[in-house]
Amino acid sequence: MSSTPPPPYGQSPLRAVQVLGGGSAGSSAHVRSLTAGLVARGVRVTVCAPAELESAYDFADVGADVVTVPRRSDPVSVAALRAACAGADIVHAHGLHAAVRTAFALSGRAAATRRPGPQGPHAGRGGRVPLVVTWHTRAHAEGPRSHVVRLMERSAARAAAVVLGTSSDLVDRARSRGARDARLAPVTVPAPRPSEDFRESKARAELGAVERPLLMAVGSLVPYRGYDVLLDASRAWRDLDPAPLVTIAGEGRERAALQRRIEAEDLPVRLLGRRDDISELLAAADVAVLPSRWEARSVLAQEALRAGVPLVATRVGGIPELVGDAAEFVPYGDPQALARTVLGLLADPDRRAVLAEEGRRQAATWPTEDETVAQVLSVYDELTGQS
Repeated sequence: MSSTPPPPYGQSPLRAVQVLGGGSAGSSAHVRSLTAGLVARGVRVTVCAPAELESAYDFADVGADVVTVPRRSDPVSVAALRAACAGADIVHAHGLHAAVRTAFALSGRAAATRRPGPQGPHAGRGGRVPLVVTWHTRAHAEGPRSHVVRLMERSAARAAAVVLGTSSDLVDRARSRGARDARLAPVTVPAPRPSEDFRESKARAELGAVERPLLMAVGSLVPYRGYDVLLDASRAWRDLDPAPLVTIAGEGRERAALQRRIEAEDLPVRLLGRRDDISELLAAADVAVLPSRWEARSVLAQEALRAGVPLVATRVGGIPELVGDAAEFVPYGDPQALARTVLGLLADPDRRAVLAEEGRRQAATWPTEDETVAQVLSVYDELTGQS
C-alpha cells in the first residue's frame, strides 16, 4: 500500500472510514475515487466492504486500509464494523443498508457491556463520531417490504449528521424521512473512453451486430429497471431487416423470466450477464436505452453521454437533472413511445450526431472527481471542527 502524504492541517491526519454494503457499481466506483482523492490530501482512509467488492475495486491499491465486513447485520459483522470505526474522526456510509448497519454499530446498542472506544483527535460535536451518509439511489420495494424500507430510511436519515443525496429528489426524500441536514452532492463516476478501433470491430463482432443496429442497456435485472417494457418495445422492430439488436448487461432475479420471454416471442434481445467491459460495449452501440421506473445519477447515462452515444431515457428521478437536453425522453411504461423514439433515432443520423455532441457538452458540466472529493472533504472539515 502506498504511504499517506503529510496532512495539510498542521496536525495529526484526519481519519475517515468509508462503509459499503452491497455496493452498486456507481457507489463502489465513487468510493474508490473518493478514497484516492482523500489519501492524496493527507487523509487516512479505511474502507469497510464485503470481500467481493475489494476484489473488484481494489481499494487498497489507492491507499486505503481495508477491513472485510460482510453485508450482514449479525453480531459478528456489526462488531467488526464497530472495531474498524474505533478512533475514527468521521464515518461515511454509502447506501441504505450500509447506513443502517453503521448507525447501529456506532450506537453501541448491540453490545451493552462495551467500553467506549477511543475518539479521534478531530472528534465531532459532543465527542461523538459524526456519521455522513450518501444516498446514491433508493431501495425499491412493494407491499409489506415497503414499510420496512421506510423505517430503514428514517433510521438512516435521523442517525446521520449530514445526508448527501446524489440527486435533488433523494435530498427531498432524506428530508421527508427526518434528516437534520440533507445536501445535494452529485457524484461523477470515472468512465474510460475505449478506442475507436475497438468500437468499430471487436465489440460489435462479439455481440453479433456487425451489420445491424445495436442498442445497449445496462443494469441489474430487477423489475424497476423497466426491461419488460424494453422487451415489449422490441416487438416493433423484430421483423425489420436487419432487426436492431438489444443487448442488456447485468444480472438479477428477473433473468429467467426475461430469457423465457425472449425465446418464446423470438425477440431480438441478448442478455449478456455481468460484464466488466461496459464502457467498451457501450461505445460500440448506436443508441443507449434507459427504460427505468426510477434512477438517480445513472452510470449508464453518464457513460453514454461521455462516449457520445445517443441516449433514450425515461423522464424519471434524477435523469432530467443529470442529462439536461442531451437525451430523447419517453414516459415510463410506454413501449409504443419507446419503440417510436428508438426507431426514429436509428433512422436519423443527423439527430444522433446532435445528441452525441450535446451529450459530451452536458458531461463537461458535471463535477470532476477532484471537485467531488473537495465537496466531501469540506463536509468532513465542518463536522470535525476544521472549518
